Amino acid sequence: MSEVKISAEPRTEFGKGGARRTRRAGKVPAVLYGHGEAPKHIALPAREFAAAIRRGGANQLFAIDVSDGTQALALPKAIQRDPIKDTFEHIDLLLVRRGEKVTVEIPVQLVGEAARDTLVMPQIDTLSVSADATRLPDHLDLSIEGLPSGSQITAGDVKLPEGVELIADPEQVLVVITGAPTAEQLEAEGAGVIEETPAEESEEAAEGETAEGETAEATEAEAPAQA
Repeated sequence: MSEVKISAEPRTEFGKGGARRTRRAGKVPAVLYGHGEAPKHIALPAREFAAAIRRGGANQLFAIDVSDGTQALALPKAIQRDPIKDTFEHIDLLLVRRGEKVTVEIPVQLVGEAARDTLVMPQIDTLSVSADATRLPDHLDLSIEGLPSGSQITAGDVKLPEGVELIADPEQVLVVITGAPTAEQLEAEGAGVIEETPAEESEEAAEGETAEGETAEATEAEAPAQA
């Protein structure tokens, strides 16, 4: 994944009021941190940042040029969005160096089609890997072409690009392939649900009648003794 160059400005206003004014100006509040350095508060152009994330995903590498002369390479560590407006509220950026390995979650994309009459059931859609911060894959392809019912694909089955190391448990199941239910099975299951209800009600009624009979017998047996 290639790095995206983006300009930034130092941010001197903090708190909710300062953040709102930053966003109204078309920028996103952000903080740069890592490598033991003091956090640096900056503002990024909202449109440029959003466009880069759409193209490169959440692991997009940024070459940040701050107007005070600071230059840095950074990866998004945490992105806060407005759930209603779908805009960026705040960004945490982790400082990285060229050649440095980082651990990130990479999206997994399914490729191909499983065998006929099967259901593909994804279990996990990202994979934890370690790779050079400047050579992170934007996604990992996982082929399900022709897989029959009963197949499982684990993290250890994924073919990783050169220089990418698996961090996740290799036994972690990513995808399960099962047989699709037939029309007859669906109909039988529906009929079974309908037939069970009266039977259960009959059993409950019978149990109720038995309990009432036992109570009546006990009362009759006790009556002479009380007399």
